[in-house]
Amino acid sequence: MKKVIMLMAVLTLGLSAFAQEYKYDKDILYKGAPDAYTEKMCRIDVAYEEGVEGRPVIVWFHGGGLTKGSRTVPKSLLKDGVVVASVGYRFVSEVSIPEILDDAAASVDWVLKNISKYGGDVSKVYLAGHSAGGYIVNMIGLNKEYLAKYGVDPDTQIKALVPYSGQVITHFAQRRKQGLSDLTPTIDYLAPLYYVRGDAAPMLVISGDRELELFGRYEENAYFVRMMKLNGHKNITFYELDGFGHSDMAKPAHTLLLKYIKKQNP
Repeated sequence: MKKVIMLMAVLTLGLSAFAQEYKYDKDILYKGAPDAYTEKMCRIDVAYEEGVEGRPVIVWFHGGGLTKGSRTVPKSLLKDGVVVASVGYRFVSEVSIPEILDDAAASVDWVLKNISKYGGDVSKVYLAGHSAGGYIVNMIGLNKEYLAKYGVDPDTQIKALVPYSGQVITHFAQRRKQGLSDLTPTIDYLAPLYYVRGDAAPMLVISGDRELELFGRYEENAYFVRMMKLNGHKNITFYELDGFGHSDMAKPAHTLLLKYIKKQNP
């Protein structure tokens, strides 16, 4: 069932102060560097608390339309000892979308192999991202071939997929390459909707207000959630953030993600 979150209700959740003891390990190369561009872009920043273990892990993919953005760790996620790994990846100006998705898959593999050094629990890894980052989460979580290349099964090794306002039709960056407008929808092998299935990892899907979202993104996600359920998925939750548009919905969505993680890991 769709859940509508009112502005004041969201703002009153999770009011504890940011943890002050977070440390950072930045600019970590997670993927072999056959060229200078890969070496520059394929890096991770990890935020963690020292002296802890067994903490949930958020692998964070930034937005920016697959054309821009940075791997900044969202400060709103630095609560309750959660370990955050913020991922950089290449852009469509230089590589194809499948190559970007391979970057993302390689970063998840790196996290699973290394995050315990930062107090993270590999059995509590959440993939999350906003906009283009949400698209990436959906694609590598639903099309298993990307992570399978690295010996990772997203259905069993990922605790949940958490896309914020993610594109679920073919991403507009790809449609632009094909000479299509942002308002011409298509569904092909680069659309998460192409891979809806009932046996995927649990999902927390978050959209902005349907009247404020980008290009019908709420309706895309509502249909996506419905099709996941019709395909037999039993553990998918959908929130619409009332009063928040595409660009400002991430911060309240962080609160929902942390609450979701806490509920799963009391």
